[in-house]
Amino acid sequence: MTVEITSHDELRELLGTPNARAANKERTRLHERDREWLAASPFCLVATAGADGSCDVSPKGDPPGFTLVLDDRTIAVPERPGNRRADGYRNILDNPHVGLIFFIPGRPDTLRINGRARLVRDAPWFDELTVKGHRPVLAVVVEIEQIFYHCAKAFLRSELWKPETWQPEALPSRARLVKEVEAPELDLADLERHYGPGYTQKLYV
Repeated sequence: MTVEITSHDELRELLGTPNARAANKERTRLHERDREWLAASPFCLVATAGADGSCDVSPKGDPPGFTLVLDDRTIAVPERPGNRRADGYRNILDNPHVGLIFFIPGRPDTLRINGRARLVRDAPWFDELTVKGHRPVLAVVVEIEQIFYHCAKAFLRSELWKPETWQPEALPSRARLVKEVEAPELDLADLERHYGPGYTQKLYV
């Protein structure tokens, strides 16, 4: 029989109370170490929610330091060419609250930033976001409301950064997934060519 948790009190009774350091570690401004972390991070996840509560999490990645620090309370994440669904961006237009997690490969801790976002299509600092000749068509500007470091336990439990645990062949290739799940009418050979070695030459177009 399924037993649901339906109240904050019930949840707290089950999980217990966080220690003082965990409960009070949130900040509202970037520390110099946060700036160093962002300068070293090549990847983040951006979580958004629409006006109706529907959610999206979108990966963002570029060379380390791709997130631009505008001041102690503000960062900017550039857009790069993708599938043009714009799920997260449409959410931001309806609901500006966002959550971001910044990763550094090999490190089990992460940097978390929560705040309010807006979409900017141009600004004087856009030139600083240019990578391989690609100047972004927009950026997500986030006004920081909460920032803190997240502990390493999930990464240690999952052994995420241990190459000996990786099994990329456990599932079919990206081309086969597209053929079987998304577009069965497409030719597999064409898909394999599309997602083959040449795919990396189209990351900024």
